[in-house]
Amino acid sequence: MPDKITVTDIHDLPAQQFDWGSLKWLCNRELAPNCEQTLGLVHIFPGQQNPEHYHPNCQEILYMLAGECEHSFDGDWVHLKPGMTICVPAGVRHQLVNKGWEPVTCLVSFSSGDRQTVFV
Repeated sequence: MPDKITVTDIHDLPAQQFDWGSLKWLCNRELAPNCEQTLGLVHIFPGQQNPEHYHPNCQEILYMLAGECEHSFDGDWVHLKPGMTICVPAGVRHQLVNKGWEPVTCLVSFSSGDRQTVFV
């Protein structure tokens, strides 16, 4: 028997608000108990940055939808713009910094349904 199919609607999901931006979880183990991945939509406000962190139990894939930013990986930096994708291995410290004038919007995916985060 197949796992139960779960459908979510972004308009029905709560947003987590932070000083640096907002985040909506679109799919994860809380929304779909059998889910083996996590998917979210993130906005980083102009002039803001999320805290430096890492994920001990999963890799992260980030796809840039709008805006431009700088993204760190264990101290190295890369410039990201719409259409670019990055893959951050588990355990690698990273952080997104929006130095631009418009919000950064990105889709984030994690290889675990219960993504863990450790803030540095």
